[in-house]
Amino acid sequence: MEIGIIGLGKMGLNLALNLKDSQYRVIGMDISQQAQLAAKKEGIETVASVAALAAAFTGKRIFWLMLPAGEPTEHVLIALQQLAEPGDIIIEGGNTNYKDSIRRAATFKEKAVTYFDCGTSGGISGARHEACLMIGGDEAAFRRIEPLFEDIATENGYLYAGPSGSGHFLKMVHNGIEYGMMQAIGEGFQLIERSDYNFDLAAVAKVWNHGSVIRSWLMEIAEAQFSNSPRLAEYRGIVAASGEAQWTVETALEMNVAVPTIALSLFMRNLSQEEDNFSGKVVAALRNGFGGHEMVVKE
Repeated sequence: MEIGIIGLGKMGLNLALNLKDSQYRVIGMDISQQAQLAAKKEGIETVASVAALAAAFTGKRIFWLMLPAGEPTEHVLIALQQLAEPGDIIIEGGNTNYKDSIRRAATFKEKAVTYFDCGTSGGISGARHEACLMIGGDEAAFRRIEPLFEDIATENGYLYAGPSGSGHFLKMVHNGIEYGMMQAIGEGFQLIERSDYNFDLAAVAKVWNHGSVIRSWLMEIAEAQFSNSPRLAEYRGIVAASGEAQWTVETALEMNVAVPTIALSLFMRNLSQEEDNFSGKVVAALRNGFGGHEMVVKE
């Protein structure tokens, strides 16, 4: 099976390598020459345009997008509307608003092209080795390519979520929960850091991650980040909000569902743009640890 990966950034390149390890022929596409070069060094053949990618297949065509939500994804999908042929499959793996996925799936269905929205979690390491995938779209079409998802996901780490939009809906809520969890961890460590005790923060994270109720991958990342930087001195407590939590809160308002923790965590991200505090440093360090998100370095 041949897979065309569109977007060879942190997530896209690692997903391409995961697929390559699983014996798929992978063709990468990115407009960045630097991204192409990085992929070539890893043994991934690359092209510089969507048209060149479409022409590079020798058989069934599966286009897998790993691009930022919004204009970059929309731009490529408009190009694919012109290039896609009946029977082609598009998998959109970015953090896209589920309403956009519903609209796009309907558009491609008119051309007999199958469109899957694929919420992707696990960060960079997950994309590379053991992804967590939530897939929305036509179930019969999903079953035909289900082994593809099974091959690159961690054990029990993929789910057919339901009709179009359901995969990105789940990822939206997932990221809202993630915001709340990271904010709670950040606030807890700020309280510890402010106390009269000289705690080893890496040791605290380590013990909490062994048998405690709050053990988690995020706590494992916290331990690693504190081990590298005991007081996160090089970080600033400025944390970007990438959109998913806002969509979660907006959707909750539409559904008359209360999500106060997620909403407050989103507001704290906004507040972090104005204030520099230790809880923000922890959240910034966690995001950098799992997703390679750019950190604001303290000058």
